[in-house]
Amino acid sequence: MKVLRVLNNNVVLARDEKGQEVILTGRGIGFSSSQGKPVDAALVKRVFVPADGRDPDHLAEALALISEEVLHAVVTALGEAGIEERESTRPTLAIAVADHIAGALERAARGTAIEYPLRAEVQTLYATEYAQAQRLLRAINERLTPELDASEATALALHLVNAGFVSGDLSFTYTMTGVIQQMLAVVRERYSLGVFDASSMGAARFITHVRYLFVRIQQQKQLKGQESTIGKGIRQHYPEATRTAQQLATIVELRLGQQLSEDEVSYLALHVARMTMDANGTAT
Repeated sequence: MKVLRVLNNNVVLARDEKGQEVILTGRGIGFSSSQGKPVDAALVKRVFVPADGRDPDHLAEALALISEEVLHAVVTALGEAGIEERESTRPTLAIAVADHIAGALERAARGTAIEYPLRAEVQTLYATEYAQAQRLLRAINERLTPELDASEATALALHLVNAGFVSGDLSFTYTMTGVIQQMLAVVRERYSLGVFDASSMGAARFITHVRYLFVRIQQQKQLKGQESTIGKGIRQHYPEATRTAQQLATIVELRLGQQLSEDEVSYLALHVARMTMDANGTAT
């Protein structure tokens, strides 16, 4: 590998054997490096491979602002917490988590606490990521001081959820969380469900489906084309759920400015039907 740019003593941008730009970190790796010079492999601690069209220069600059101690603790903790191993080589997640942790450590040192208003929603809607975030926080607290409050698991969970989107901006994840809550409220009202178990199989399937729907919306990959036979069958079999799904589609369009395709509405109707039948004790 050859150096393209030295960001600081611990971060360099390089080109690997495959011709792709990679970000290398390691204590002192940039100290004696210069543009065009081969990288000293012995100094390479981590290799980050930019993905999804992210600008390597921008990511490298962001990494250069994070201390080596915090970055090392976060990357190690990501693996120890059971986050998919490939995530720890993707700079976007490592940068987002490490940047958050660096800020959280500064706040903790000053004795400043933050109350995360989405804590209940995150625990309910993103149970898997929240459990991962709790493990991640414990692993980070074992390596860094001062110890961070348990409430930081909420923010970490949102970063884990956000890792599935093209954009690194958490605002989309915040919007998605609010829209899912609004959708569930509409279903509860239309079917007079009162308070139903959001962890039930039907609700869990609905939430998972909507999350992947949001990914498809952001990536411009909605299920669409000629109206599918399956979609028509769903709408005919579940007319009330279809009307509800159309109302939910209107919410998505108003909040995100994206109109859902007929097939997306149909599959949304299927999950509405399943969720409400589960809540009413009816077999699907």
